[in-house]
Formats: sequence, C-alpha cells, structure tokens
Amino acid sequence: MYDRRDFLKTTAATAVSVMALTSAPLAFASGSTEYKNVIFTKDDPGKWAGKEGIHVPMVTVAENKVTVATTKHPMSEAHYIVRHTLVLADGTYVGGETFTHTDKAESTYELPAGYKGKIHATSFCNLHDFWLTETTV
Repeated sequence: MYDRRDFLKTTAATAVSVMALTSAPLAFASGSTEYKNVIFTKDDPGKWAGKEGIHVPMVTVAENKVTVATTKHPMSEAHYIVRHTLVLADGTYVGGETFTHTDKAESTYELPAGYKGKIHATSFCNLHDFWLTETTV
C-alpha cells in the first residue's frame, strides 16, 4: 500500500528540486558547482557513482515529441522512479509526470512548435535523488 505521508514528502522534495532546476538550468549546465550533490548526471553521479546506468533519464526526440524513460530502473514499492519533468533551456516548464511503484517510468511531452535548443529531462528516484539529462534538439 502506498503511504500518503511518503507521497507528500516525496512530492515536496521533487517540487523543491524542480524549482531549483527551473530557476537556473543554464548555470548548472555550464559547469557550476552550485548544484553539486543535489542534481546528478551521467558525467557527475556524485555519491551515487555506479548508479547512473539506471537513473539517468534516457531521452528520445522524434519531431516535436520527447520521450523520457528510465527503462532499466526497478519499480518496486521500496525503490522506484517518482517523477519525470521536462524543462526548456530558458526555464519554461513543458510538463511532468508522477509515478507509483506499479507504473512504468516513461513519459512523453510535446515541444513548442519549432523549438530548437537545449532541453532538460529530469528523473527523481525515491532512494537515489534527482537526475538530469541535457539534450539539444
């Protein structure tokens, strides 16, 4: 059974992380250490070194559709992906999807018409924190 308190705590932590990301996505992307050990990436997994293979969001772009997946990540009651988000380079929030342990951690978003530039896809694990993939479309 899903515990309401855990859900609320996880949702609050995710919201704070998303606000931090959307307020300065370019600062992190340009090599700032301001978000070190708060946001993890394939190249900087921090304390979660060795875990990046199942936590880094995998991004696929087809025309104006972006799919975010963490297909190798287990989805059990004890360990699962809680949320994906997609944010444009200027901080524009495209969308997000929250998951339960019984869901498949995959989400699809539509980019604004004609958008070209960087996108930031995030994945939040209930045990291994907040992960980011930056892609240019």
